[in-house]
Amino acid sequence: MITESLTSGPINPATFLGQGVWMPPQASTYAGSVDGLWNLIFWYSTFFTVLIMALVILFVVLYRKRPGHKEQKTASHSLPLELFWTIPPSLFLVVFFFWGLNTYLDMNTPPEDSYQIHVTAMKWNWNFTYPNGVITDELHVPVDTPVTLTMESSDVIHSLFIPAFRAKMDVVPGRFQKMWFEATKTGEYHLFCTEYCGTEHSSMTTLCVVHTDEDFEAWMEVAKDPYHDAEGEPIPMRDVGELFYNRFGCAQCHSLDGSVLQGPSFQGLWGKEERMTDGATMTVDENYVLQSIWEPNAHVVEGYQAVMPTFKGKMSQKDVTAMIEFMKTIE
Repeated sequence: MITESLTSGPINPATFLGQGVWMPPQASTYAGSVDGLWNLIFWYSTFFTVLIMALVILFVVLYRKRPGHKEQKTASHSLPLELFWTIPPSLFLVVFFFWGLNTYLDMNTPPEDSYQIHVTAMKWNWNFTYPNGVITDELHVPVDTPVTLTMESSDVIHSLFIPAFRAKMDVVPGRFQKMWFEATKTGEYHLFCTEYCGTEHSSMTTLCVVHTDEDFEAWMEVAKDPYHDAEGEPIPMRDVGELFYNRFGCAQCHSLDGSVLQGPSFQGLWGKEERMTDGATMTVDENYVLQSIWEPNAHVVEGYQAVMPTFKGKMSQKDVTAMIEFMKTIE
């Protein structure tokens, strides 16, 4: 298969953290600025926390109440001392502000010539649509190329986060959000949803794959025709359907082993009589599957909620046919 979704199992911390102490290795143009500001604020806070606590402990020891010692009045305030502990720390705050402002403006001003990718977030999957119409469940980008993500949600609030790029943006239903980055290293990087979006939130993970320019073009040639392999040979419809099962996030709600998720399991589903919430009974056949994918809320299986998004415009009738051939094999 062209792409394979990241499993929902536990993530190996060593893989995630790489060589970094606080963060994964930097892999975007503005990651260094984000980390630099983080480190400055962290060590600034650490220094003054240690200093203040040390002074508190010292004063508690030196000026504790003891027998034979009379209370002595001290000055109510010291203007030089107050200026000293106010002005120098405030100068650091000004540095923090302008550093943060410049980084924020950089992160929120996409270059005009950036590569455009449309992102759709849904329970509990990501779809990435490229300028030529290719749709994948993993994000693929060329290295050393500015990439702008135009993001929308088909249901609730999600949040796209690529830790290695220090790139994060909420995806809000009813509006478009933009985020850009320029990857500086090839490889595979984790991509998360960091806004709680329901019961399968923790499994809404995938990969951002950064290619060289040549590898990206080669990948795109294969990805734009899921019905043929790299040599141009036709791929069995059942295998194409399995690809779509992962690509369009069906695995998040429809299991293959009979376990109950947010939707009916595909195991033994083909040809089965299903009872709907309106009392009607329908047979799972070609027309039922087509309507369920294009108009998922027209008929809802009893015991389940109407939460499935429509894939009309994303999956052609040929794509649905491939899904049907895949479903027929899940016995």
